[in-house]
Amino acid sequence: MKLAAQILPEIITKKLYGDRKKYGLVPIKGDADWLLWQKECINFYNSTQIKGLGNYVNNAGYKVLNGIDLDGLTICEIGPGSLPHRKYWKGTPLKYIGIDINQDFLDALPKIISCPCDAIKVEPDSKTLPLDDNSIDILLSFYSFEHLYPLNAYLDEYKRILKPDGLILGAIPNEGGLAWGMGRFLTSRRWIHTNTQIDYDKIICWEHPNFADKILDEMNKRFIQKDISYFPSIGLPSINLTLVTRFIYQNCDV
Repeated sequence: MKLAAQILPEIITKKLYGDRKKYGLVPIKGDADWLLWQKECINFYNSTQIKGLGNYVNNAGYKVLNGIDLDGLTICEIGPGSLPHRKYWKGTPLKYIGIDINQDFLDALPKIISCPCDAIKVEPDSKTLPLDDNSIDILLSFYSFEHLYPLNAYLDEYKRILKPDGLILGAIPNEGGLAWGMGRFLTSRRWIHTNTQIDYDKIICWEHPNFADKILDEMNKRFIQKDISYFPSIGLPSINLTLVTRFIYQNCDV
């Protein structure tokens, strides 16, 4: 089934998923709206993602950690933020490695977890990681793959650092789906227009270049799918009608 973003009239898709035809998928670094977004994005995150409805939806994704034993394993996370899923951890990792573009988030990691921790800052467009081949048992990624462009290069790097039977698990927003587009129109978009002068039609395109079906397709090319689930559960495997896709994949030699 095609996503709503691929079949709805353009006059609607521009408001739900950004004006991708006009602005493309790669941010213009000197653009005034993009620069203003860089200043406001942490405030946006704190106001909409760690409390209220945003927090409720995000927590649904973190529950993919239920039943996963991290004890004695080397864990790497892409974009840990403030580590809001810490409460779902089972076991104590041998080592935790956090990869982020924000130094404030990285500085807070040792205060949140009790295992040895490496905090690595990378540039927003860096596609390589200073980690050895086959060195990671579990790679975590919550709400980050939708941001990475071009996605292929990043996934190839994650495959490189994962052990041959390592797991990659996390969650993505169902970008491009009807429920996600409508939900953002009524929440995040409203917050942006109330609190800033940012043209959100640009920022959606540049912040979320990857639709959910594209992410899953690329994951399926590189890893073995172990589990896929959706929130809210409606009894159907539908990106269009749900908000979050949770995933567990296993690395494999190809």
